[in-house]
Amino acid sequence: MAKRPIFIPTCLGSGVVLTENIEFTWYPGMSIIQKQKSIRSLHDAARNTLGLQRVLEISSKSENLIGYKLSAFNLSTTTPDGHITTVESLFQGSKVFKNGGPYLDIYFSSSHEAKKDSRLITSGELICFCLGDYNWPLEPKTAFYDWIYINALLNNVPLSKDILRYDGFTDIEFNPEKSINCQAFSAALYKALTEKNLINDALTSPDNFIMIHKKYV
Repeated sequence: MAKRPIFIPTCLGSGVVLTENIEFTWYPGMSIIQKQKSIRSLHDAARNTLGLQRVLEISSKSENLIGYKLSAFNLSTTTPDGHITTVESLFQGSKVFKNGGPYLDIYFSSSHEAKKDSRLITSGELICFCLGDYNWPLEPKTAFYDWIYINALLNNVPLSKDILRYDGFTDIEFNPEKSINCQAFSAALYKALTEKNLINDALTSPDNFIMIHKKYV
């Protein structure tokens, strides 16, 4: 057995995303077949325990084409000077460390290459993110990742509409004990901000996004 979070957009109260940790049968192994068995088990458990019928796995392991396209490894976005990249490469290339960065050449790497770039390990402590002329602080913890994911989503209009059809989001690869940022959370946040009519205000500027993130997330 294992536990993974499911992120549920909500319009109730002052919050925007509910996080429920679901226990389910885990199928060990690195193959995509094993991952997809675990995803199905997780979604079955979500339906049985929470009554959620429309749950979307967002990862490169998703059996749903929409979820596959919404993976940060696959979701396209643009650099500040207009070059096409992925959310993952933009995120990794924008990191600033005590001894180096941002490494803008990572923007032009594949998602897999970007995540494995050795400089992300050897450059010391992470101190902020830099995108264009704006330096993003490390707090709120997921604000920068959420910002680039949601902006990328809005540049992919069919996908931004598809997301609104779902009631909960998962990422089988995300373990909250080991990671902070999660594409499934960012998707849930987008839907919640949209339904609360906050999305336009939030995306006016990084400062506004951080303010709304602090207030609701």
